[in-house]
Amino acid sequence: MSNYWDWQVFLQDTGGGETYLEWMLSAWGWTLSVALCSLVLALLVGAIVGVLRTTGNRAVVALGNVWTEVFRNIPLLLQIFLWYHVIPGLIPSLRAVPGFFLVVMALGLYTSSRVAEQVKAGILALPRGQRHAGLAMGFTPVQTYRYVILPVALRIIIPPLTSESMSIIKNSSVAFAVSIAELTMFAMQAQEETARGIEIYLAVTGLYFISAFAVNRIAHIIERKVRVPGMPGAVK
Repeated sequence: MSNYWDWQVFLQDTGGGETYLEWMLSAWGWTLSVALCSLVLALLVGAIVGVLRTTGNRAVVALGNVWTEVFRNIPLLLQIFLWYHVIPGLIPSLRAVPGFFLVVMALGLYTSSRVAEQVKAGILALPRGQRHAGLAMGFTPVQTYRYVILPVALRIIIPPLTSESMSIIKNSSVAFAVSIAELTMFAMQAQEETARGIEIYLAVTGLYFISAFAVNRIAHIIERKVRVPGMPGAVK
């Protein structure tokens, strides 16, 4: 390897009709796609499981606890392999599903267990009078959660959800293990082809940082817009 940096490596042709810069930007798009789809799934499932764990029904709470503990305590990389190699063998109809969606399922459900913990904590942080007030107004339990509890609880947990959103971008790097053409796979392959590991890995590191930092700033703006004055953790 040369003892100087050569950033023009990104302008070189890969042999496939595109430059390494174009390949890297395409890989960045795959990284963001995996992260965004996984985050949407995690928020939906995590919110449902988190609510179920605060209902007071022992069977429902136990079911929610099992879900959380199972997905939280199995390594993410192993869950990726289970979804990619094992589950399609048990459910043949999944064999035709693209690897992208299997990775999204694995990463989304893994993150949902962490979101569920945060949703539960946010709900339990509210005064009990909020729920009683909703029921006293004639709302059903479901309506009470929808119109009274969740709108406030979700605002309280924006900071930890921001951390999860940033983490899911970084965790998306495990998708390289099942041949998803995201940033980490690009870095590994491009470094092997060009022998320019310093330039390749620095550029990829910068893109991961930019992605996570952008999420942090966007979430901070949202938190300031929707904050509940007087609630714990409210941004001033």
